[in-house]
Amino acid sequence: MTSTHGRGLLHLAAALDHEAAYDGARHLESARLAERGGLDFVTLGDSFARPGPDALAVLSRAATATTRIGLVPAVTTTHTEPFRVQAALATLDWVSRGRAGWWIDVSRTDDEARLFGRGPAAPAAALWREAGEVAEVAGLLWDSREDGAETGDPAGGRLVDRARLHPVDYTGTGFSVRGPSLVPRPPQGHPVRLVDATEEAARAVAARHADVALVRAASPAQAAAVRDQLRASASEFGRNPDGLRVLACLLVDLGDGERAAERGHGGGGPRQTVRGPLYRGGPVDLAELIARWHTAGVVDGFHLVPVEPGRDLERLVNGTVALLQHRGLFRTFYPGSTLREHLDLPRPANRYAATAGSTS
Repeated sequence: MTSTHGRGLLHLAAALDHEAAYDGARHLESARLAERGGLDFVTLGDSFARPGPDALAVLSRAATATTRIGLVPAVTTTHTEPFRVQAALATLDWVSRGRAGWWIDVSRTDDEARLFGRGPAAPAAALWREAGEVAEVAGLLWDSREDGAETGDPAGGRLVDRARLHPVDYTGTGFSVRGPSLVPRPPQGHPVRLVDATEEAARAVAARHADVALVRAASPAQAAAVRDQLRASASEFGRNPDGLRVLACLLVDLGDGERAAERGHGGGGPRQTVRGPLYRGGPVDLAELIARWHTAGVVDGFHLVPVEPGRDLERLVNGTVALLQHRGLFRTFYPGSTLREHLDLPRPANRYAATAGSTS
């Protein structure tokens, strides 16, 4: 499915992060608001370096409070067990009926390492190499139980068809996993995998394993350069680059309402800050920026991070998104029920089932 503007569908996502919000109520309210706007997915950051609720647990709760929007928690691959990570994400996919994603991240500080009684944090290249291994074994484990492996015959003492279970026998740099998974294959086959590919060290993992790559770019040229690099690398890994969605990640400050965007924001593009590219202005100018970048083909969409979550997300949904919908640039309803359908991505085939079929 493509737009009438010669480019792929415009994809929009938003961050739900609320500092010092521990009860989850504000996260659920924000998720519902984003869903009313038809956004593809919401993200929730997480880190061992700061206090706060567990992102995976919060979005598991949001799964029962929403019906369509994708739910993408950040889950680090550092200091965690790959077998448990993939099982938790598969469970989120089941609980949400096919709306789960996984923001693959790494833990890069010495303080985080010390929480686990470990020495100084490894260099970024080593952390992301491990992240790639965890992403790889997660996919193997999601495939390790074929669709329909569960027979549901407790009376006959046969709950699973063992011919449809497959050990993965994977050995990484710092871990090994035998498998198979204990959780049935997720509704999406594989939950959608997301990587922030702004840093060079993360780009190989994004190109090889991600369905969605984020790029914190302050100009269309910068975004286009990274997108082209990621697509080329995906091809080198044997992937179809059209299966990778690249979204520009922007901080948005809509506190000035309809006031024209500041110089260096709006029409001139976001302004680079220590936290990343920042747009400051009104919802109308933000809609113009989004339309201009997407129509030029430099990105597949945007991941927007409200500076003030309650205020900015409401203005984003009721102002910017509503205008894009009115102009026919963004959908007014969800055409499907899973996150992969929102992103116009196919459900991956099971590699073990395909192998078994080819040898039968």
